[in-house]
Amino acid sequence: MRRLFSALLVTLLTACASTPKPAADSPALGEKATPPDAAPDAESFRAKPPEPGKAPDLVLPTFQSAKLENGLTVLVSTRRELPLVFAGVAFSSGSAQDPKGKEGLAELSYRMLLEGAGKRDTVVLDNAFADLGVSPGMDVQADGAQVGVRVLTRNLDSAMSLLSDVVLRPTFNAQAFDRRKKQQLADLVRALGQPGVLAQLAYLEAVFGLDHPYGHLSDGMPASVQTLTLADVRGYYQKHVGPGAAAIILTGDISLDEGVALARKYFGGWKGKATPPAPPKATQASPRQQVYVVPKPGLDQTLVLVGRAGIASGNPDEYALDLATTVFGGFFGSRLNMNLRENKGYSYGAGASLSPRLGVGPLTAYSSVRQDVTGPALQEVMNELSGLKTKPISQEELAAAREGLIRAFPGAFESVEGLGASAAALYITRRPLDEFNRTVEGLRDASAEDVQRKAEQYLDPASMQIVLVGDPATIQEQVTPLGLGKLVPVEPDEAPAAKPGTPRAAK
Repeated sequence: MRRLFSALLVTLLTACASTPKPAADSPALGEKATPPDAAPDAESFRAKPPEPGKAPDLVLPTFQSAKLENGLTVLVSTRRELPLVFAGVAFSSGSAQDPKGKEGLAELSYRMLLEGAGKRDTVVLDNAFADLGVSPGMDVQADGAQVGVRVLTRNLDSAMSLLSDVVLRPTFNAQAFDRRKKQQLADLVRALGQPGVLAQLAYLEAVFGLDHPYGHLSDGMPASVQTLTLADVRGYYQKHVGPGAAAIILTGDISLDEGVALARKYFGGWKGKATPPAPPKATQASPRQQVYVVPKPGLDQTLVLVGRAGIASGNPDEYALDLATTVFGGFFGSRLNMNLRENKGYSYGAGASLSPRLGVGPLTAYSSVRQDVTGPALQEVMNELSGLKTKPISQEELAAAREGLIRAFPGAFESVEGLGASAAALYITRRPLDEFNRTVEGLRDASAEDVQRKAEQYLDPASMQIVLVGDPATIQEQVTPLGLGKLVPVEPDEAPAAKPGTPRAAK
């Protein structure tokens, strides 16, 4: 090491002692040097953003349908990239078919399908699915329900055998019922501690009224779930579950012929008299008379929901209204989000959505805002609604909304499960198999004039109901001067109003 250091030192001293020769283009002694050309700015590339690449072509899935002799529908969408298949069953009845006072029955009834089937109890059934490397999923909504699994193609036959037991031969064991009912009640207790769930409860009452089939959450309420019996579950199953009111959903590595053969093998002998229910009665948006307040003293934020009854799935207004709603609050660059988040700093974000259903679904704007700006934030929401008329939607805004909605479509079909959920939605809402192509075409063709008309028709602030969850003293102080309606406190266990927008009795 020392020898190496000495050698390096000698080399360094020798280099320092030598006189360097001038470069060939160096100026002579006494001559003025010519400055070189200025070096380009290393950051100049930032002045012009890179051009986006060509957008990929939009490829939408193809759905095929067949019907078995017993009335059972088979829906298939083929995708051969991976050896995976989603296998499921969609049902045409949901929580909208809960009897009055028995809210939560559909949720409990469908969940019971996975609490023992055929000769297997709950544990053995779970283990049978686990042996295939899967866990069944269940989703219960207002208009229907779905149960299914994603499996390797080689395990599809076994999965269909298990699903046929689940749907055709549920055991409805008494002990399993007691356990599942307690679980649903426990889940409700946790949920009712969340401001978002409390807001949904008050919002459904404000928009639909709790006498309407859409006026409650699918989970029900503790008081209604507590009344449910095993006989209620059996009755719901017998009335609403049958081959004429269900569809086999198969998406992924499978053809229509293969799907029909599997459906016939495992569900061909299914019998039952259930038929799809009629769509719930349409709800008309009524003028706002009051502001619903769910009191949560000391809450740091105020949760704001503003909305009304919108449209049913298949309504010809859907495409233009979806674009108008997107401009108002449907994406990051929307008017509502840019106002509340970017300009005012009142919220981390704000949005709006249109949710068509088999019956008339809700049109909703939402945000969580700082408690200290509850009044100003709500005023800005109402200003943005009014602004859709006083400041018409621009061509730039419409183009951004159109592009965003259309380009978002592939995300729903990324997985075989997403493809299965899309197929189930087509069945539950009774839409044609080319519905997604129709929607893209409708979004592309909607004119600026039509979008503006639907914005003014449906997003009129006077017809928007208001729900606030937050500190009652702050809400009283800041919202009352806005003159948006009488502030009415709402508690989840109070007696419901009979009709949407009906003022509650004064206390």
